[in-house]
Amino acid sequence: MRVIAGTARRLPLKTIAGKDTRPTTDRIKETLFNILQNDIYGVRFLDVFAGSGGIGIEALSRGAAYAAFIEQNRAAVDCIRDNLRFTHLDGQASVMQSDVLSAFSRLEGERPFGIIFMDPPYGKELERAALEYISLHRPSFVDGQTLIIIEAAIGTDFSYVQELGFALRRVKEYKTNMHAFLVRRESAD
Repeated sequence: MRVIAGTARRLPLKTIAGKDTRPTTDRIKETLFNILQNDIYGVRFLDVFAGSGGIGIEALSRGAAYAAFIEQNRAAVDCIRDNLRFTHLDGQASVMQSDVLSAFSRLEGERPFGIIFMDPPYGKELERAALEYISLHRPSFVDGQTLIIIEAAIGTDFSYVQELGFALRRVKEYKTNMHAFLVRRESAD
């Protein structure tokens, strides 16, 4: 795994051994950031279920002003911190070792993130729990302009998002997975 573009271009990133994380492939990462290219510069970026931090680090490398990383696995958190130091992007980032809902609670009072990227373990509906939290608590770190991107297994059902107050703006499918792009509904009309 490596940084594709920007200030840390071509730098290799560490990943943790085992199946606890599933890094986004370089090809999918490149497609995702081609879609986001006009939205990254200067944005506050939140990488949820961050794994080794590859997506948030890519965002920083491409001009995001700040990235926060949420990851529960201790080895993955250490890996994120090592990758941030190696790419010299650690001064623009913070890392929380926590489950997602506890981290969301601690983020209350923060300014809105422009982009929230979630890559939860597939098939466990953790993205739904995160969206339900946002819908119920309406935290300060998500506003009507925040783009929420969820990486999920192909065929994951997102029909419930409208009930939670979100609009599904776009779905980009790959061979085995997909990206769903959501916004809070009040900004979707």
